[in-house]
Amino acid sequence: MYLDARSGRTYPLDPLRWRGDDGAPLTVTPSPGLAPADIDTGTRSLWRYRAALPGDLTSPVTLGEGCTPLLDRDWHGTPVRFKLEWFSPTGSFKDRGTTVMMSALARAGVTSVIEDSSGNGGSSVAAYSAAAGIKARILAPEGTSPAKVLQARAYGAEVALVPGDREATSAQALRESADTCYASHNWHPFFLQGTKTLAYELWEDLGFTAPDAVVTVAGAGSTVLGCDLGFTELLAAGRITRLPRLLVAQPRHCAPLHDRFHGITGTTFAPTIAEGTAIRDPLRLPEVLDAVRRSHGDFAALPEEAIAQAVRDLAAQGLYAEPTSATAAAAIDVFTRRGAIRPGETTVVILTGSGLKAPTTVAGVFA
Repeated sequence: MYLDARSGRTYPLDPLRWRGDDGAPLTVTPSPGLAPADIDTGTRSLWRYRAALPGDLTSPVTLGEGCTPLLDRDWHGTPVRFKLEWFSPTGSFKDRGTTVMMSALARAGVTSVIEDSSGNGGSSVAAYSAAAGIKARILAPEGTSPAKVLQARAYGAEVALVPGDREATSAQALRESADTCYASHNWHPFFLQGTKTLAYELWEDLGFTAPDAVVTVAGAGSTVLGCDLGFTELLAAGRITRLPRLLVAQPRHCAPLHDRFHGITGTTFAPTIAEGTAIRDPLRLPEVLDAVRRSHGDFAALPEEAIAQAVRDLAAQGLYAEPTSATAAAAIDVFTRRGAIRPGETTVVILTGSGLKAPTTVAGVFA
């Protein structure tokens, strides 16, 4: 079933439905979780966790996403484990959600989709649409990284650049969705179901235990919500004993989640090198805040130079991250000083996208 957590209303599990009748975002009611024996170990992709996914998705649209590396590293004296989500087929973590969403839509007989994105989501939907034989139209802000636009077009998608910011692009997509299936990585409930496999994968990576803390960057917050969904299912099933603290980074230039969490008013916005986070009004803002509070987590807002320095420091370790991704690494020092990252505990830092996704911006960081 679909669930509108704000009203308690439920709907049938129809992949063609992407929001409630009143316009509210939806999620899928929780699965019973997995035992280690439920993992399809013969499948080297996130579809090894298909028993925790909704619907009868027996013929997934897959490009081999998931099973990304988890590296032990030292970050300015703090031991962490970097989860390299840029090893996903299109170079970003968005592939986790897209494979499940597009599998559901393909099974429902969809032949064309529209998606709005600041870059990575659009290129991911374009790739999986190509794999499924589905026509895709991708809307992106006019300032989107040319590499991401090129990638989406290379997959055969029609890409339209929309004047204005991320919100203007979303508004245009909503207008066009009246005539085409809306495969939105921010709206569609099946997308979050794919993202929750990150929690299951970390659980398996760590010998069927949960990390103490997960550090991630957030724009709309799909990684936060995916981790919350997956770890909450594992907790309810008795497979872990507590939720990991969700520690969330945003750029100071666009930090609506951070500001609302900390009770800061008068939020202002400015351009940021972390373009994937430039969402002024996150659709699922209340749900993201609730997830972080349930986990006893925290938010940090990072200045532009700290993000740029994190890009350089990651590269010095052989890790080539786009600035959006590096924002999570930049927050490690902040959370360590606050005591949210603690000695002797296991801290996982999600690196969401490759530096190859934003070569122009990265070139400026190293200029």
